[in-house]
Amino acid sequence: MAEILVCDDDKAIVEAIEIYLSQEGHHILKAYDGEEALRTLRENPVDLLIIDVMMPNLDGIRATLKIREENPLPIIILSAKSEDADKILGLNVGADDYVTKPFNPLELVARVRSQLRRYTQLGAVSQKKENVYVAGGLTVDDDRKEVCVDGEPVKLTPIEYRILLLLVKNQGRVFSTNQIYENIWNEEAIAADNTVAVHIRHIREKIEINPKEPRYLKVVWGLGYKVEKL
Repeated sequence: MAEILVCDDDKAIVEAIEIYLSQEGHHILKAYDGEEALRTLRENPVDLLIIDVMMPNLDGIRATLKIREENPLPIIILSAKSEDADKILGLNVGADDYVTKPFNPLELVARVRSQLRRYTQLGAVSQKKENVYVAGGLTVDDDRKEVCVDGEPVKLTPIEYRILLLLVKNQGRVFSTNQIYENIWNEEAIAADNTVAVHIRHIREKIEINPKEPRYLKVVWGLGYKVEKL
């Protein structure tokens, strides 16, 4: 059981989240603006924070900045804003995940479970090891040929592993379909789009909570694919 603080000025949303997370065995603390969230964190041990962006008194972005000055707990931001710039801002100020409203409550529960597992199993501070590549909760250990997402092992085929390794070793760099094909199959890329796309889809299904809104393996339309630098 974890102590989870839910902060949103919409009390109906707070109540709904409490119902789903309580069913998981968690104890829920409530706040309705950023200032109240800060007070609650100072007065109570909290394992994870879910916080809305748009709130009176102190919004979620500024509250997250203040919290990150002294607290490494996992933070999931909720927002009705779905633009990439807003997501990037939320992650850049210290949030661990970003969920767009309206959201599927079961997906939020899965993301909470994922963040708690990562925080407890991997620790707040991870040590960088040789030939181990980390992007957020995604870890690829090339010595052991192992892939984990939030501490949980993921089984990939050899081709899927090599594609993911190529992208995670070059986080933020966009690889075209042809570049991926030529790097992995070691031959000239001829009509390789479908072959690569199928493998990318299979990788997403295995490493993403929601493959339709991937956090790690991104498509850059018209250019190719990349692993997001987190």
